[in-house]
Amino acid sequence: MGRIDVRNLRKVFSTGDGDLVAVDDLDFTIEDGEFLVLVGPSGCGKSTTLRCIAGLERPTSGEIILDGEDVTHAKPKDRNMAMVFQSYALYPHMTARENMSFGLKMTTDMPDEEIDERVREVAEMTGIEANLDQKPGELSGGQQQRVALGRAIVRDPEVFLMDEPLSNLDAKLRSEMRTELQNLQHDFGVTTIYVTHDQTEAMTMGDRIAILNDGELQQIGTPLECYHTPANEFVAGFIGSPSMNFLDVRYQDGQLVHDEFSYDLSPEVAETLNATGSGYVLGIRPEDIHIATGDEQNTIATTVNVVEPLGDVAHVNISIGDKTYTASIDGTPNYDPGTEIQITFPEREIHLFEADSGDAVKNAAIDTDGRTADAQA
Repeated sequence: MGRIDVRNLRKVFSTGDGDLVAVDDLDFTIEDGEFLVLVGPSGCGKSTTLRCIAGLERPTSGEIILDGEDVTHAKPKDRNMAMVFQSYALYPHMTARENMSFGLKMTTDMPDEEIDERVREVAEMTGIEANLDQKPGELSGGQQQRVALGRAIVRDPEVFLMDEPLSNLDAKLRSEMRTELQNLQHDFGVTTIYVTHDQTEAMTMGDRIAILNDGELQQIGTPLECYHTPANEFVAGFIGSPSMNFLDVRYQDGQLVHDEFSYDLSPEVAETLNATGSGYVLGIRPEDIHIATGDEQNTIATTVNVVEPLGDVAHVNISIGDKTYTASIDGTPNYDPGTEIQITFPEREIHLFEADSGDAVKNAAIDTDGRTADAQA
């Protein structure tokens, strides 16, 4: 079992300039066997949350419950959790075999023969059986990461805690290790909490993702839920690459009014906005911007600045008024800088957020057959 309940977790650090709230009233549950990713910008509180769960930091208030038992103040060694750090934290004078077996020798009465057999099995799973007699200085970054993972796996913990374990690897190896980590977690079925600032890792690895900002939980859900139905403007801008485009608008007589254009709304959407206020932020993902063919409603005049061809798609940097935005266009459009083009934002694909709170009042969503459909927040 490895269910974790984080209840009203708060962590405050005292500094020379006063108190710093690193984690503020965090509340969520991780089910047994689930892969949860904590994601957010640097300083958002994700690593502090992980360290509180591990017992490396003492919470200021709140509770951490493991399988129904309060472990908030338990020592790290008594929590049956294994942590993998960004820096690998391998002993340089020990071989890979010794690094992987050290924890078991220090904390259990397991016979040496059984420890050696478990290390060998895990080394085979992680692809480092040929490196067991080498020291960390003789290993590549990827091999060191596998040793660190192996050291955690041999302990057979209830929970894996991983703090940006792939950040020191190059792009190709990171991609390979993401797949390996997912396969290992699936094979072992161990509850895993994975911290990263990389939203690509979050989207591709987690059963669910928890998005933090300034120590507060912004949204928790599946990657596609957070992508298609963000709870607020922060989540919408953080999840997705290139980022969502945002345009300040106001509601007036069934229209969204921007300094450079007006956008006619359907009665259903207009009624929702009329009830909530007048200041909004219109969000549109780059891939949902369409080149107008001449017979669409709500066309918008733009100027092309730069085209970045990527093969099957191109990122087109465009200007609306004095601000720039990004459109993802299929193929390789042949636009020179300064070319004027007409674009459109289909209503079913736009997002709308309250200007003051940032909360979503309209999202685009994916319906059962995979097509974009309207969703009211």
